[in-house]
Amino acid sequence: MKAIRIGKTGGPEVMKFVEVDLGKPGPGEVRVRQTAVGLNYIDTYHRSGLYPVQLPSGIGLEAAGVVEELGEGVASLKPGDRIAYGTGPIGAYAEVRNLPASRLVKLPAAISDETAAGMMLKGMTARYLLRATYVVKPGDTILLHAAAGGVGLIMSQWARALGVTVIGTVGSDAKAAIARAHGCDHVINYSTEDTVKRVRELTGGKGVPVVYDGVGKDTMMISLDCLEPRGMFVSFGNASGPAPPLDMLLLSAKGSLFATRPTLMTYTASDADLRETAQDLVDVVASGKVKIPVNQRYALADAVEAHRDLESRKTTGATVLLP
Repeated sequence: MKAIRIGKTGGPEVMKFVEVDLGKPGPGEVRVRQTAVGLNYIDTYHRSGLYPVQLPSGIGLEAAGVVEELGEGVASLKPGDRIAYGTGPIGAYAEVRNLPASRLVKLPAAISDETAAGMMLKGMTARYLLRATYVVKPGDTILLHAAAGGVGLIMSQWARALGVTVIGTVGSDAKAAIARAHGCDHVINYSTEDTVKRVRELTGGKGVPVVYDGVGKDTMMISLDCLEPRGMFVSFGNASGPAPPLDMLLLSAKGSLFATRPTLMTYTASDADLRETAQDLVDVVASGKVKIPVNQRYALADAVEAHRDLESRKTTGATVLLP
């Protein structure tokens, strides 16, 4: 089978589409023929070296496919089952894989393979952020940066379904329209508006109890300035570069604020947590309350082009690579 491999870190060009030998699935594993692979910003961090991986390495954490063969001891799945995953192990940019059965979720007929490949990592991220890191309540007003991005579009719909008012930030009028269509009650175009001023206006001067910030360097101070006293700054991504070091006294001066840097891997480290998180996501998507817009498709062999488009902010919603 063929897969994308990296032998060194760097730009998109370090990814190579090569022949790979794949053995039989081991104990507790299944062989999966993948039908769609999810593209995520964390993939660029692994490729660039921002998040170190042992080289040479595969790349990618999310995909959907069909079970072809069972390893010893697997009773939870059978050949022909449609499955998806979103927490690795790393190496999803591949035609066929052997994967631990305990980290896979079965797909209902209501969810297509492309939808599943575009939703697992981003959707489980949305779930832990909204239901575990800061548990949103009906009547809350939240601030969500990059509201037209893959995680943003899922979070805004899900939060709206939970009775939450969503203020989203975007970088263009076109992305503002996308964010509004996917659940944002108020949209701020940060290229033409003062985000902090507008958030204060929308909240009667109070600020918001939580800011979900997947942008990083460019937005950290803005996020802190938008919080109400004892509010929570949730920094979960680095799309503009890593957030700078945080002066703890700043949290005091700005109102006894909380700050956290969570990861999906921590929140789904146990199989039980993964099952609960994944099932919540599958249920909310199957119900129609959250729709997964797959707005870009590339051949798996064109992963270099896909990464270039993602990093230049040409993409919206979910992107899938097709083996």
